[in-house]
Amino acid sequence: MKIGLSTYSLAGALHKGEMNVLDIIDFTADNGGEHVEIVPIGFELKGNPELAKALIDKAASRGIELSNYSIGANFQGLSDADYRTEISRVKQEVDIAYALGVKFMRHDVASDSDLSIQNFNNSLDRLAAACREIADYAAGFGITTSVENHGYFIQASDRVQALVSAVDRPNFRTTLDVGNFMCADENSVSAVRKNLPIASVVHLKDFYLRPSYRNPGDGWFTTASGNFLRGAVVGQGDIDMPEVIRLVKASGYDGYISIEFEGLEDCRFGSRVGMANARRLWDNS
Repeated sequence: MKIGLSTYSLAGALHKGEMNVLDIIDFTADNGGEHVEIVPIGFELKGNPELAKALIDKAASRGIELSNYSIGANFQGLSDADYRTEISRVKQEVDIAYALGVKFMRHDVASDSDLSIQNFNNSLDRLAAACREIADYAAGFGITTSVENHGYFIQASDRVQALVSAVDRPNFRTTLDVGNFMCADENSVSAVRKNLPIASVVHLKDFYLRPSYRNPGDGWFTTASGNFLRGAVVGQGDIDMPEVIRLVKASGYDGYISIEFEGLEDCRFGSRVGMANARRLWDNS
């Protein structure tokens, strides 16, 4: 097991120009992390092989592994031509993952305002076909692709399981975000227990939760059912993080664990304390 940081956790500093992505490698190493997950928000890798090379060199110089490459994608509600274009685009992102030397890549799958189970069931075959084609392409590079429980439409644990099963490829799994299940109003402990067997990478994210009738005001967003969430430092929110980490450890999972921070605190504080809390909870579980 290796604890590290998603570059997304420091997006605030990236957008303000206070850090660049190479600084995140240093930050992770300086704060006890072992790997960095690359999420191209606040920087661009497409058409920028020089940056990819710089990331590889910087990581090697600091003893940091590049673990997972995470991108957005959407195969839902597209014309046949746009559907093919999106599949081709994601395959090009697989090429970037290969250039980075990572063995894991997460891509989104769908975005839709109709969250009904009927719409999901009607869409499943087409979504699975896209993921299967990309996974088959990635297999040639030794890369495991994955869907994250992310974006409301495919966020609940059962929907993730249904997609992974429908794709039916050994190198297509799930990037398991322990916090994101709350966006689908699902208990994180229960959902993590269900989906751990199909996890390729684990994200530790924490949230504060308030019920729909207690609107806390600015800084919060709503779940699928109208409850309120706000990002928290890992280990300081309302998720039973000690039990989540105990489950991950007890499962025998021995892969990458990425801290994802999206709270209102300074992103450097949230990232540093989140990594330290994750390490402490793992050691004590």
